[in-house]
Amino acid sequence: MPRLFTGLEVPAEVAMSLSMYRGGLPGARWIDPENYHITLRFIGDIDEKTAHDIYVSLGEVHRHPVTVTIDELASFGGGRPRAVFARAVPSTELIELQADHERKVRRAGLPPETRKYTPHVTLARLRDASPIDVADYLATRGAFPAIRFTATRFVLFSSRASVGGGPYVVEAAYPLG
Repeated sequence: MPRLFTGLEVPAEVAMSLSMYRGGLPGARWIDPENYHITLRFIGDIDEKTAHDIYVSLGEVHRHPVTVTIDELASFGGGRPRAVFARAVPSTELIELQADHERKVRRAGLPPETRKYTPHVTLARLRDASPIDVADYLATRGAFPAIRFTATRFVLFSSRASVGGGPYVVEAAYPLG
């Protein structure tokens, strides 16, 4: 059973810029920059037939290239922080692309995503990180300069069952434009 998700790759130069924020947070497991991405739709562990159906249906997604702006560092989890991430602005074009992926996955028979979509690049997964340490980490990073890139394709990724963070394999790439 493959574990799949769709996403946008983060260009190497953007990944390098984001990797400068690694370190200085107890309890953080930093993601390798080559595994940075923006998830569009987590699919999960599915059978081969469903994987094939999704692979084919994603080829029906026709969108223009997407300009992505990463504008701040933040965390998920509030009082029990679980990840530090770089937020991508939820532009109309990004949200519409994600909605296309949601529709394709649901059409293949999978249940709808229950969480609100928050486009982001996960920088670290947190285990037993203090909320105060996370707040201090975010506060000491100051103003985050916006980083922009244009995604000219989206991809279908696979991963091994783990606690997250890669390595990820591009199973298929679909052009935007």
